[in-house]
Amino acid sequence: MSLHSEHIREIEAVSLGGISNRDETVVQSWLRCITQHKLDPAQSCEAYIVPDIQLREHRQQSEQLIAIARSGLENLFRHVAGQNYVLLLSDRQGVTVEFLGDPLFDNNLRKSGLYLGSEWSEERAGTCAVGSCLETGEALTIHQTDHFDNTHTPLTCTAAPIYDAQGELSAVLDISLLRSPQIKASQNLALHLVTATARRIELANLMAQTRNEWVLRFSRSPEFLDVDPEAAVSIDGRGRIIGVTHDGAKILARASGLDWRQPDSLIGQPVSRFFDMDVDDLGDLTRTRPSEDRLVFARDGNILFAHAIEPNYRYRGPQAIPEKIPASLRRLSGGDPQLAALQAKAAKLADKSLPILIQGETGTGKEYLARAIHDSGGAKGRFIAVNCAAMPEQLIESELFGYVPGSFTGALAKGRKGLIEEADDGTLFLDEIGDMPLGLQSRLLRALAEREVLPLGASRPKPVNIRVLSASHRNLAELVAQGRFREDLFYRLNAATLSLPALRDRSDFEWLLDEVLKKCKSSAGISPKLGAEARLLLKRYTWPGNVRELFNVLDVASALCENGVIEPVDLPDHFHRPAFKPLSNSTLSSGDGLSLRLTEALASSGGNISAAARLLGVDRSTVHRQLRRLRQKPAH
Repeated sequence: MSLHSEHIREIEAVSLGGISNRDETVVQSWLRCITQHKLDPAQSCEAYIVPDIQLREHRQQSEQLIAIARSGLENLFRHVAGQNYVLLLSDRQGVTVEFLGDPLFDNNLRKSGLYLGSEWSEERAGTCAVGSCLETGEALTIHQTDHFDNTHTPLTCTAAPIYDAQGELSAVLDISLLRSPQIKASQNLALHLVTATARRIELANLMAQTRNEWVLRFSRSPEFLDVDPEAAVSIDGRGRIIGVTHDGAKILARASGLDWRQPDSLIGQPVSRFFDMDVDDLGDLTRTRPSEDRLVFARDGNILFAHAIEPNYRYRGPQAIPEKIPASLRRLSGGDPQLAALQAKAAKLADKSLPILIQGETGTGKEYLARAIHDSGGAKGRFIAVNCAAMPEQLIESELFGYVPGSFTGALAKGRKGLIEEADDGTLFLDEIGDMPLGLQSRLLRALAEREVLPLGASRPKPVNIRVLSASHRNLAELVAQGRFREDLFYRLNAATLSLPALRDRSDFEWLLDEVLKKCKSSAGISPKLGAEARLLLKRYTWPGNVRELFNVLDVASALCENGVIEPVDLPDHFHRPAFKPLSNSTLSSGDGLSLRLTEALASSGGNISAAARLLGVDRSTVHRQLRRLRQKPAH
């Protein structure tokens, strides 16, 4: 019996419930290939390389990750130089967006799928390191006949996941060989190297994403704490977790009894929920103290060495925006590095006819950016904005394409020109395009492809010359995968993608605050000023509604403020922490009163001693002393 036949029979036996000596990860992947992906082990599937146009799309969407990961990839490649290893960086869809290998073997590598643009999703390629890593979220080795498809059995591949700062799996780093020793354990070193490199890429990404906030790095050994930490989390000025590495998420999950696979349960929680500390204790964990003295105590009893890196306030200073960037784009930021890069990219694209997809959370200013691109491009026509989410489904078609007289009941006697035609020789901005009904997507695709519109009731189409900009807070690629957005329309709309950062991630908040204030008017008809305490509250807030929420908050505060100065009382209620008066001598001598006040303060602070002490206006030792006096123990 041939090795090929033996391999097929083994997979078939496993599918029927047979026992296998393979790793459980391999067995489960084989079962998924048969039951979920409907793959046949007897039918060989050659390696698949996506078309160039799709590869450009995948690489563009992974542009920031590739830039951050490149140094780690090159360093890893130097470690394995001369051993014929190939490195692949794959995106969330399993498509290779970066590749390092020996150019002498290009033909063999491309044929085997170890090449730029290869797709290694489990659904496409069967059991493989990249695909199985995407499915499990864990580092693993798929060695030779572990592979489901017979064409891949000569390969040995080891992969590790790369998680983004929000705890979501965003990419996979793979190290592979065309040929290798028979023993799977021969790849243990490769597994260690690829896992360590993925960890360092995650850390670099976290540092880049949250350079203006606290970052707390962890290690089990003080010797490696400052040079090669094992995990990290980022913390905002209010003491809330705002970012994690994969191992950082696991530390938080263990400390709190939560599941790291549900990062939403970790992000946004106070650091005091996970450790016996709060944001004011971070200063004691900087390099001003020896690494062996920097200890943190997790709520599950785990003890770790920690290194706190202060926010890079010097980075907050506005950077000069090049004069060659058009004024309409220059006005969008006060020197934030992320926006500066976006402005430079938008300036290059402004006078091109390429369609652009603008991504960003709700309220980040996607329409402002679209208008700025239109104004910078010198188009002769108008800027026409269409909110695909706000328009009733039954009206969208007539609004977009227009109609001729008498085409339906209630139609205007003269008919109506559609918004697409209104944008002729100008820009059509499709806001929240992800909410457009599927049926209408096909009509829009045809209009964009043919550059003509057919009004309702008309027999002849009208030619149009439009530049299309679209925007969505949704991940359109995920909607495509779910069958909720047409793939062909997706590629038609995003020849280029611009991603706007959330307000909480911008380093030019102070500049933006002052710019918005200039547009506000107090009851006296003047632009108000901000009191120091109100300014601090605004800076510490996380702004889930982004720039739109900032405008609303300051508009209301401007109307409420007295003497032209915005104070904390003028801000919404959720900006304020519970107020506690400092403990007086009489309170300290009153057992019942003290017990009640301490209980309230501890409840408000989640049992954190430091936070309770601040609320009561005393130091930590006083709280501990009074708790002992009352024979009470801290909540944690």
